[in-house]
Amino acid sequence: MTKQIITYSPAYTLVPTYECFNRCSYCNFRTDPLKNQWLQLTEAEKILKNLKTQEITEILILSGEVHPQSSRRKLWFNHIYNLAHLAVNQGFFPHSNVGPLSFQEMAKFKEVNVSMGLMLEQLSPKLLDTVHRRAPSKHPEIRLQQLIWAGKLKIPFTTGILLGIGENKQDRIESLKAIAEIHSQWRHIQEVILQPYSVGAKEELLAENFNAKEMLATVAIAREILPDDITIQVPPNLVKDRQLLLECLALGCRDLGGIVPKDEVNPDYHHDNLLNLQEFLAHYDWQLQQRLPVYPHYYSWVNDLLQKCYKRAKLTM
Repeated sequence: MTKQIITYSPAYTLVPTYECFNRCSYCNFRTDPLKNQWLQLTEAEKILKNLKTQEITEILILSGEVHPQSSRRKLWFNHIYNLAHLAVNQGFFPHSNVGPLSFQEMAKFKEVNVSMGLMLEQLSPKLLDTVHRRAPSKHPEIRLQQLIWAGKLKIPFTTGILLGIGENKQDRIESLKAIAEIHSQWRHIQEVILQPYSVGAKEELLAENFNAKEMLATVAIAREILPDDITIQVPPNLVKDRQLLLECLALGCRDLGGIVPKDEVNPDYHHDNLLNLQEFLAHYDWQLQQRLPVYPHYYSWVNDLLQKCYKRAKLTM
């Protein structure tokens, strides 16, 4: 029997800063502004050089947010830009997910990123009174605007929804429909992550983990709503039950995302050994296959500078 393909990205996460002006009640990532030392370029360069001997292709740049009106915003933005540029020069494929950006910031980041991302999370305004009560950048209109701008700028984009943070089934449907509608205009969304809430040690919310039955129902709904050219992704470290993972694949998931040494967003949930995961999936006729953070049908959207850097690094786009 021919094995079906399930993809993943061999990735490493660089965190410029954990400081964030948002305070989502389910967050296990953030620290208060000015309480965290930023990752220096010299340290990042050492990390990247060490990664060259490993099978890492994607550098995920994941950052807390400095307020758009802060006097430190420009410094923060330039620092992330320089980190991505450094990753390119070391022969890696940068993908940045650093919170909402202005149109000009997003256009500038396109120079040094093969793709970008931002979770839509949920569109329900009721969450602004609960888990997002102290998170101004989680306003639904702001998140939707990011997806629209990414389309206008022809940026290959990853988004997704959080599951189990106080939304209901209809909320999930509306969020997925919004993603599908925006994608229908620009065809720029590579993948949609279905991320189940998983309780962590640092958060304030401490709710129950998103349950398996609802997870499967959401996968089925997502595959029905989203067009076929959007890949559905589930994070295997948050879907620990392997039978549940197989059922998600059977319902249409085709990607496991970036498999990293440490999930910075969910630090209490480690990825399984890659070889073990490969062997398990192979037993059920799934072939785990590496991919880049930019999908093949978006290669032409990547600028000349990035393509030249990859050619020098002997990486094939």
